[in-house]
Amino acid sequence: MPFKKLIQPLKDTLENKGFDEPLVLQKSILSKIKGGASLFCIAPKGAGKTTSIILSVIQKLKGEAFEDAPRALIFVKDKQAALDLELEFKAFLRGTDLRVYCAYDEKSMDTQREEIYAGVDIVIATPKRLNKIFFLNGINLNRLQMFIIEDAEFLFRNNNLGEITRTPESIGKCQYLVFSETFDNRFERWRESFMYNAQVVRSK
Repeated sequence: MPFKKLIQPLKDTLENKGFDEPLVLQKSILSKIKGGASLFCIAPKGAGKTTSIILSVIQKLKGEAFEDAPRALIFVKDKQAALDLELEFKAFLRGTDLRVYCAYDEKSMDTQREEIYAGVDIVIATPKRLNKIFFLNGINLNRLQMFIIEDAEFLFRNNNLGEITRTPESIGKCQYLVFSETFDNRFERWRESFMYNAQVVRSK
């Protein structure tokens, strides 16, 4: 999907940043994501995975805040990764009113529950903290449209795989996107369950 098919705020931001054409990975996946496909996106560092996440989420949500419950959930490995991704999102939010929120272990659980309850569109979270908030009825996932994992290599440490695998059991129809440098054989379990229609897209 060329950038000209994105919503106007994204086109304006990309133009201001000097991005004229999609990278190879983005040419391969942006139209598929827009069409609602679930994907394993396998590409090396620097291929544009994070920017693809940001463009896809803002495009899918049409750059507009809506009600209170989040519509996009992005899992990251730790607090710093959450804050870094939030910062990158904010660089693309000009001209939209989307609300982005980070949930991680080093912050008060009660504060996070209250802030999420106040209304968010995009939640960036570590797996353990998201599940704690969810099982305390601190987040409503019934409106979720996109379930995304950034730099998925971290899943195979500290029981993160188990934490994330539990979440889809509690949500309805959703688009799943996993971004990683390699395709781990353990991903096959997801292709046999909640990601059974997922495509694997590889890029250099």
